[in-house]
Amino acid sequence: MPKVAKGETLVVGLGISGRAICRHLAREGVPFMVADTREAPPGLDEFRVAHPDVVLHCGPLAALDMSEAQEIVVSPGVDPHTPGLAECLGRCRDTGEPLVVGEIALFVRAARAPIAAITGSNAKSTVTSLLGDMARAAGRRVAVGGNLGTPALDLLVDVPEAELYVLELSSFQLETTPCLSAETVAFLNLSEDHLDRHGDMAGYRAAKLGIFRGARHAVVNAEDAMTWPLEPLPALDRFTTLPPESGEWGIARQDGRDWLMHGDTALLATDELGLAGRHNQANALAALAMGHHLGFPLETMCAVLRRFKSLAHRSEPIGEIGGVRWVNDSKGTNVGATLAAIAGLGPTLPGRIVLLAGGVGKGADFVPLAEPMARYGREAIVFGADAYKLAEALEGSVAVTRVDDLEAAMQHARKIAEPGDCVLLSPACASLDQFPNYLARGEAFRQWVQQLVEEVGHG
Repeated sequence: MPKVAKGETLVVGLGISGRAICRHLAREGVPFMVADTREAPPGLDEFRVAHPDVVLHCGPLAALDMSEAQEIVVSPGVDPHTPGLAECLGRCRDTGEPLVVGEIALFVRAARAPIAAITGSNAKSTVTSLLGDMARAAGRRVAVGGNLGTPALDLLVDVPEAELYVLELSSFQLETTPCLSAETVAFLNLSEDHLDRHGDMAGYRAAKLGIFRGARHAVVNAEDAMTWPLEPLPALDRFTTLPPESGEWGIARQDGRDWLMHGDTALLATDELGLAGRHNQANALAALAMGHHLGFPLETMCAVLRRFKSLAHRSEPIGEIGGVRWVNDSKGTNVGATLAAIAGLGPTLPGRIVLLAGGVGKGADFVPLAEPMARYGREAIVFGADAYKLAEALEGSVAVTRVDDLEAAMQHARKIAEPGDCVLLSPACASLDQFPNYLARGEAFRQWVQQLVEEVGHG
């Protein structure tokens, strides 16, 4: 049986984060070995060129003796309960030593500037990007990454003089972070996702709650008690889409307009926001609360909110054809994200929503989509591996059509959408049955719509 040498660190997983872990350990002069459960993981040749002397084990982890490893660092995509690792987790619990950790634990040790961290089932990327832009506008040297864009460990090199790190963190990253010790954190919302990894909502929430460990300030959703910490924190702010109580961040109506508020203080009319939809107003409030704690001027943050536009694949307007809007929300990979997109767009339309949904449902319950689709939907066009589950959940609430793939869904939507409608790609599912990732799915949607816009224009 191959064995990790005594005193070596074992890196498990050769994905994007795994390779970032390897680069970090090499810079730090830490001896390490790498393991991946796949026989031929992507990036293998690149890894061997970069680390020619590092031993690599490909295959089942249970076939590797890890008993003398100094530490095991797992990539986010690797389940810590994988056979072979599970026994090491037991050792960790028995000794109290963090033998099995993740990339963010290494980052926390090395970082020399405050950390602002954002998690939640949805909107993490939007709030992370917003807060990063607010920091830059406030004159801070900021590094933005984590689950979004640049791996956290690479930020240490890319922005060596950073005064602030703004990180998007997933449940996979948080479950292997013993203590984040962030200056400010936000837990935005919680809805069914990754139950195939965490087992149930309790396990999923427990992983997310790791963001609060060692935090000096937190921002939580006043309308979602599942985002609240279990233990008291030094400072806590709440945001809501309702009129705020004293000290809260919320939305209230004044002089015929809705305003973003901090307590009784009106900050910015919602119709001035660069982002559309009630869900994005909530995102703006969360970013404001974090930025306020970090000392950013309110005027500066509001200026950012006026100009900030949707991120790619996140309720992103692609075009309008014959009075029908086409919106790319391919990042809507779970039910909560799709609910937010429907609730955010539905009330703003003169027509109705034509929803394109489907893919790999990750064990989620699609029934919560029925009520808002009954209220705002014209038709749901479902495709992919779990199309039948979506159809079962939605039939009786809205017209449902099953097709094979996204292209067929777009073609059908083109036929049935009416002026004033919005064709919304918000799949409520992962993409891996038919696409490499949600980015490729969103790009396929974008290219199809843009080609149609061009054809109609030339016609």
